[in-house]
Amino acid sequence: FQKLVFGGTFPVGLMLVVIAGSELFTGNTAISVPGVLSGRIKCFAWVKNMFLSYTGNLIGSLFVAFFLAYETNLLGSDPWLSFTIGIAKVKVSQNFWVLFLKGIGCNWLVCLAIWLAVASEDAAGKILGIWFPIMAFVTLGFEHSVANMFFIPVGIFYGADVTWAQFFVINLVPVTLGNIVGGSFFVGAIYWFVYEYERPGNVEKSLT
Repeated sequence: FQKLVFGGTFPVGLMLVVIAGSELFTGNTAISVPGVLSGRIKCFAWVKNMFLSYTGNLIGSLFVAFFLAYETNLLGSDPWLSFTIGIAKVKVSQNFWVLFLKGIGCNWLVCLAIWLAVASEDAAGKILGIWFPIMAFVTLGFEHSVANMFFIPVGIFYGADVTWAQFFVINLVPVTLGNIVGGSFFVGAIYWFVYEYERPGNVEKSLT
């Protein structure tokens, strides 16, 4: 039940990103891939976008974790304190392969949520399109690199027995790689292939 409630509130973050026009690394892994594969976006521009959005998301997450969550003592009393420390410890206690696969599943759902939001023409449609896929990934316990940029550091700030090396090496590396695969291949590349194939010219070429 706790995961369900947590999942039901988590989509607010992506709603703010999409509707307000901000940049999210995990979403960018899928959105820009069709342009790269079609030759409309250069690979260097894609890599630059990935690097800048990832770095910006990391800086923003650390800022919120330290100044808005730790310095304000927002999570300094139970049950929030125990929950915060517990999340940080659990996220660095899993092996590389498990975290990698959870990263794939997570960003597959996140990028589908963004795809649905882009397809919607009004705010209500975007909210509805985002809500259920994001709720699903949180409830299922999948791993999101940008979310972990907040959850693990805030746990460290509050005294969790977790090191910064564990945060970066054990969790962030495999989760980020999984997120890239989940978004770039399972959403961006596959949707590009499907819609490029359906174009009349491409269908004719494939039949000759």
